[in-house]
Amino acid sequence: MGFLVVGTAGHVDHGKTVLVRALTGVDTDRLKEEKERGISIELGFAPLRLPNGQVAGLVDVPGHERFIRQMLAGAAGIDLVLLVVAADEGVRPQTREHLAIVDLLGVQAGIITLTKKDLVTPEWLELVAEEVREAVKGTVLAEAPMVAVSALTGEGLPELLDLLAEQAEKVIPRQPTGPARLPIDRVFSVRGFGTVVTGTLWSGSLRTDQTVVILPQELSTRLRQLQVHNRRVGEAYAGQRVACNLAGIEVGDVKRGSVVVSPGAFRATPRLDSELKLLSDAGRELRHGQRVRFYLGTAEVTGRVLLLDREELLPGETGLAQLVLEEPVVAARGDRFVLRSMSPLITLGGGWILDPYAPRHKRHRAEVVAALRAAGQALPQERVLGLLTRRRWGLPLDELALLAGLEAADAAAVVEDLAAQDLVVVLAYEGGQYVADRARVTRWEEEVDALLGEFHRQYPLRPGMPKEELRTRLFGRLPARAYSGLLEYWCGRGRVKDQGGYVARPDFTPSPSGAQSQTLEALLTAFREGRWQPPAPEEVFARLGVKPEEGHELLHYLVQQGELVRVGEGLYFSRQAVAEARERIADLIRTRGPVELAAVRDLLGSSRKYVLPLMEYFDQIHLTRRVGDKRVLYSDRA
Repeated sequence: MGFLVVGTAGHVDHGKTVLVRALTGVDTDRLKEEKERGISIELGFAPLRLPNGQVAGLVDVPGHERFIRQMLAGAAGIDLVLLVVAADEGVRPQTREHLAIVDLLGVQAGIITLTKKDLVTPEWLELVAEEVREAVKGTVLAEAPMVAVSALTGEGLPELLDLLAEQAEKVIPRQPTGPARLPIDRVFSVRGFGTVVTGTLWSGSLRTDQTVVILPQELSTRLRQLQVHNRRVGEAYAGQRVACNLAGIEVGDVKRGSVVVSPGAFRATPRLDSELKLLSDAGRELRHGQRVRFYLGTAEVTGRVLLLDREELLPGETGLAQLVLEEPVVAARGDRFVLRSMSPLITLGGGWILDPYAPRHKRHRAEVVAALRAAGQALPQERVLGLLTRRRWGLPLDELALLAGLEAADAAAVVEDLAAQDLVVVLAYEGGQYVADRARVTRWEEEVDALLGEFHRQYPLRPGMPKEELRTRLFGRLPARAYSGLLEYWCGRGRVKDQGGYVARPDFTPSPSGAQSQTLEALLTAFREGRWQPPAPEEVFARLGVKPEEGHELLHYLVQQGELVRVGEGLYFSRQAVAEARERIADLIRTRGPVELAAVRDLLGSSRKYVLPLMEYFDQIHLTRRVGDKRVLYSDRA
């Protein structure tokens, strides 16, 4: 038996709060103003025990048109709705608006409840029932059962409870596995405990002492205590109304619309791809770029609607749109949302999220429209492939699972199957995996091969292109770990060759021409003869008649081959000179103890100009270390 949240909906003063009190014994109007005015202003909550023993959370929402934002915050988390219509008034404006919202949110099940039965005749009650049936046609409540009740006399309440238990069986339970996600609908402080937030747990579970993150503020906190229906628990599950006592968080740090999530499972986003439906009675078209109020979960933010496949959306039509919000929200694929106009405040329509982390799109692009339409109906494999096609640079596996609306294990299984079909490439790195479209990786291979070929022709003596240069030129938007995984993947398949800090074609080997070989030998001879007072490179280039650009390439080659050692800017020593100096200096220090620079200068018969950078080089390679003005062997550590 899963956990369940039941919510009321309906026009102001149609008896929602009185009905809740009759069913639960709890008066959900807790504010002084609510009691004085006789209407609900804020959300109310109460536990509801059903005849089958199941305990549901019951959310009572305000019915007044001025408090639709509160109604939306409460309706977002419900599984089953009680559409309340007063028998003495019938269908009213907020009845229709609440019904539209319930329909847009795709609430799974519902019961039409005609209240104040004791105030009307049977004939009138029948007329009202017919009016309501007409109003719910074409909505999620079209086939919903109907019951007439009187909260004052108790008539019809047992039948309503039986219907609730019956409809509860039709509700698909929320997933207790996967990352936790709790949209916050209330924030308050309790003396001696601190900040408490409440909400309906949409997915996953929460445990006492668990570390969570509050988005979009990105605040890390610990759950000091959890309560479900005013009872302290060690763990809460998806589908339950939960109160969370947060450690180290002030009341002003969070607000309604913030979301408690598992670390790393979600991130706040200001750009969402969606399928959007404009209500038939919206009154006017929705224009491209129109500013709207956006409601998702308990969040309300303003933003603009960018229509991707048309210039305007007419009442009753459905289209593809990107929502660009002025504040980020926490969303997942398949989430339902509602749109309202800026002024006057009326409900325009709503829809569901296709891609919560959408890239920017160019409008009226057939491939974009086709991909998004397919994403709405696609099976898991198709969704994953569609996402990777639209994401040029691939995705981390955990983010791919989130975007595809899949559990982590299910996403991993889908990716494994696609990899076996050679449709995707999985790049492994420490701490995770990165997934890219196979066709895209093949194009990358072709680009890399062409770029390396040109590089080898231009610099035939270099071991290859520096890895970081290759990344900058072709893969600047690929995460560093994924780039490393990509190179490792290609090396393992013989597509490229890893040359330390360089990348080369697999068949490439630096090879000087005959003329270059002679010049290299002459260069090397000059530096060997210079010993510990080596010549300046430009001096040697001029003597040999070599252009500086070519000369530096030749020096670079000799360094790579280990024949020369670069110890500073424009200063090179032969390998033999460095090796001999190393032995002499080490012997000198062992014999005399710490030595000054002058002693090394005299030992090598050189000058400070050459000896100082040489000693700094030896410090870097941990032969020596500096103590004041003297050097000791690095191995002689105090």
